[in-house]
Amino acid sequence: MLTGINGKLALRRLTPEHAQEMLDLRLRNHEYLQPFEPIRDASFFTVEGQEKDILTGMGDRDQATSALFGMFVTGNERDELAGRIALTGIARGAFQNANLGYFIGREHQGKGYMTEAVRLCVRYAFEELGLHRVQAGVMPRNAPSLRVLEKAGFRREGLALNYLLINGVWEDHVLFAKTREDWEAEKK
Repeated sequence: MLTGINGKLALRRLTPEHAQEMLDLRLRNHEYLQPFEPIRDASFFTVEGQEKDILTGMGDRDQATSALFGMFVTGNERDELAGRIALTGIARGAFQNANLGYFIGREHQGKGYMTEAVRLCVRYAFEELGLHRVQAGVMPRNAPSLRVLEKAGFRREGLALNYLLINGVWEDHVLFAKTREDWEAEKK
C-alpha cells in the first residue's frame, strides 16, 4: 500500500475482490468518464469484465506489463474506492518505460487526490519497478488532467495527432513524461 502525504489517500494494488466495487464506481461515473475513454464492449461493465481487467494488471513484478491500483479515500468508517490509476505497457530492456493512465469519480474531483495518486504511482514506478521513464497522454480539452500532470512535475513533450481512439473518435493528445532524473531532482 502507498499512502499519501496528507494521509487521506492510499493506493492499493487491485485484486479480483475489488471487481464489484470498481464496477459500481465505473457505472456511477460512466456518463462523466465516457468522453475521455474508449468505447468498451458491454461485457467490460460486468463483475466478470472488471475481474478480467484487474487480473490483466496482476503478476510478477519483473514480468508484469501493467500495475493497477485503486485510489482509496481513507479516514471514513470504510475506505472508499475513488478511482483507478495504472502503469500500463511496461517495457523493460533499454526503454524501462510505462504509460500512466487514471480516472477519478466526479464526486472526488478537485480535491487534490489525483495529483497525490500520480505522485505515489510515479514513486512506485521508480522505486519499486526500477523504471526510468513514465509517460502520459491527455486530450488538449481535458484541462483538469493537464493540470494534474503539470502539478505532479511532468513536462510537456509535444502533441500527438490522432493518438488514441476515445469515445469513438481518434483524439489528439498532449504527451507528457517524467524521468527518474526529473523525479530525483524534485526530491532535493
